[in-house]
Amino acid sequence: MKSRFFDKLIERVDRVGSNEVQNFLNRLAEESDFFKNVFDALQEGIIVADKSGLIHYINNGASRLFGLNPETVTGEHIAENIQGLDWENLISGKRSTVSKDLEVFYPENRYLNFYIKPINTTPKDEQLAYVMLIRDITESRKGEEEKIESERLSALTMLAAGVAHEIGNPLNSMNIHLQLLERKLKKSVPELYEAELRDLIDTSADEVKRLDHIIDQFLKAIRPSQPQLEPTDVNELVKESMRFLEPEIKDRGISLTLELRSALPLLQLDSDQIKQAFYNVVKNASQATSPGGSITVRSDLSDEYVSVIFTDTGEGISASEMSDVFQPYFTTKKSGTGLGLLIIRRIIREHGGDIKISSEKNKGTSVTISLPRFHRNVRLLPEPKTTNK
Repeated sequence: MKSRFFDKLIERVDRVGSNEVQNFLNRLAEESDFFKNVFDALQEGIIVADKSGLIHYINNGASRLFGLNPETVTGEHIAENIQGLDWENLISGKRSTVSKDLEVFYPENRYLNFYIKPINTTPKDEQLAYVMLIRDITESRKGEEEKIESERLSALTMLAAGVAHEIGNPLNSMNIHLQLLERKLKKSVPELYEAELRDLIDTSADEVKRLDHIIDQFLKAIRPSQPQLEPTDVNELVKESMRFLEPEIKDRGISLTLELRSALPLLQLDSDQIKQAFYNVVKNASQATSPGGSITVRSDLSDEYVSVIFTDTGEGISASEMSDVFQPYFTTKKSGTGLGLLIIRRIIREHGGDIKISSEKNKGTSVTISLPRFHRNVRLLPEPKTTNK
């Protein structure tokens, strides 16, 4: 890109003294450094590229957002450094401002907004450059997603409660009629009842109780509930959760390895809910891993979180499916309900934590559950006061 300033300077340089030229260049360098420092101080990213997509300037904010080295990326094509950005299609035939949202996965998963403004670089409007302002909108986007998820979960809870009610009533009726049948058989045919019918009635009653228990557990899992917090050892929860699944995992020819960091601090947790989350994650991992594969469960510690990382060598999740893994009823299993990860995330978020999933098709999946070391109190803001007019 040529500068009109330098064109004019070259035209007049033979009429300017050497001292004036030197002073002018010094001032120019100072102003250039000043503006560079200003741009580098911004949290937002700034990239200047020409029409072909070659990068002419990138500030520290943009370098940080995309994991780029500003010293080496200058002069390279923007699409080669920002995966998923179709530069030619983005600016094709456009001389007006463009605003686009983009999800990036490196160096971390973020949502970014690109505000692209074309500028003229020659007096005759013959050449265009593009200034891009990049803002991190991850938090606002997550807030919108959480709101949508909350609405979906509320609708799902109402549906589940309705279905449970419709199923529960016939089950109660069946249980009552089985009790009545048992009394009549005892009176009318006591010998036959003792010999054969008692086993049949007992089996039917047990199945009714089992179905009632399944409905109760499902409602407990799907309904929002206040965690009953108490000081808890996360490593012990991992061990207890794995104890139930270990025989099944070994029967499938899968190795299970625990790498638990010692001396973890006690956390304020609801043991039953967190064990359910751990259990469901490993259950998913075992179903996705073929015989001969492995599952590793590791615990770790940071300044703010205790993390439990579940890594398997299973079939993995494709890039196109990753954005849907927390959607209700989305599943890659033939017999899956598509509610497991949704319930897990609800449990973890109610504890003030977070869950992240990274995966690659045919190479495996890693699920990281991060639980806060310090209890996060929530304060409800009072309703705004109203005045009578």
